[in-house]
Amino acid sequence: MSRVRAIRARALAELSAEGEAALALLPEPARRSSAQREVARRLHDESRQARRRFLAEHADEVYDLLTAEKTRRPRLGELLSAAAQEFAGLVPTAEQMAVEGGRRQAGKEGREIDQGLFFGGLLRARAAGEHLIASMLAPTSRALDLATTFVKSGSVALEKVRIERVGHTAHVTISNPDCLNAEDNGLVRDLETAVDLVALDRGSRVGVLRGDVMSHPKYAGSRVFSSGINLKDLHLGRISYVDFLLGRELGCVNKLLHGVRTEGGGPALCGTTQKPWIGVVDTFAIGGGFQLLLVLDQVIAVEGAYLSLPAAQEGIVPGLANLRIGRFAGGRLTRQMILGGRRIPVDDPSADRLIDEVVPAEDVAAAVERAADALAAPAVVENRRMLVLAEEPVDSLRTYLAEFAEVQALRLHAEDVLAKVARRGGRG
Repeated sequence: MSRVRAIRARALAELSAEGEAALALLPEPARRSSAQREVARRLHDESRQARRRFLAEHADEVYDLLTAEKTRRPRLGELLSAAAQEFAGLVPTAEQMAVEGGRRQAGKEGREIDQGLFFGGLLRARAAGEHLIASMLAPTSRALDLATTFVKSGSVALEKVRIERVGHTAHVTISNPDCLNAEDNGLVRDLETAVDLVALDRGSRVGVLRGDVMSHPKYAGSRVFSSGINLKDLHLGRISYVDFLLGRELGCVNKLLHGVRTEGGGPALCGTTQKPWIGVVDTFAIGGGFQLLLVLDQVIAVEGAYLSLPAAQEGIVPGLANLRIGRFAGGRLTRQMILGGRRIPVDDPSADRLIDEVVPAEDVAAAVERAADALAAPAVVENRRMLVLAEEPVDSLRTYLAEFAEVQALRLHAEDVLAKVARRGGRG
């Protein structure tokens, strides 16, 4: 550790400790008066400004220490654990996050903001950021444990996702039927595992992503693609910033587009194993469900379905949709969807920019088979790789993610978001 960094790290630790001691004198967040909330805000702001300054100067050094000079590739949670041990006051401790985990979203201290500042700082540093992005493309240990089972049996059933190989096509079915395939921590974890398994399976040349049949009373017996983030879980404080709001983007969503990084792969986005993906939209693809469509190679929609990205209504940033949707929709339609909440029926002419084919429900299987046969052609994967490289170079991705990491954490605790989530999540 350099002498300057060590001195600044000690100063940060001391300032953070003083702030925590003052916070400890206040009631828990949900019981604070307006004046006490203002005191807490000032204490947090002072510590966060110091963390920003420290990371602006030392992000690369911090990352090299935590990754043994980039010879290790820890995931987000592992990085946080290591940072909490090596740099007191830089990130929340495991004990602090455990306390947060027992609170509703509106009653939290807001420590996810400090996690967001940490990852934003790392991603702004080019070398650290590129290494972190590449590290999160590696298959999860859970997928590696299940890979042999999937290769041999051709199927794996997780709690909220099923994977089945049919010929050269791997069908991934999202199955959270009682809440319209709303995304929660478990579903995101299962989906990343499924994407890894498809990428690692030599017998699968194309992946298909579709929603299961619902048991929810309003849509019982119908298939649904996705209703987006589970607002009830968000209201109850059960949506993880690390494992969901940031980890989803760097994990399963990025893997759908950029592939899975295998052992010995090259730097950044090079050296990944990629598969083309088909999406089937039944009924609707809302929010995070629509975001998934932006990283798929062909989208087939069932007649009567619609697309929606209600970011302004929910108040949070819609993942990496702001980076990606303009490639398909153009600037004007992008703003109408993200800023204005415009809903796009699949038979609307504007939907032609977002989906490839609209078919009756009874014709889905034939449409998927045709698309899978076309995407299984030998030259597809490498042409796809070059298209993705041209559309989303690593530096553009890293720059966006650096801002997103911090902005999303701040929005997660914004008063307007908390009020909306309380109204909508409380009804779930």
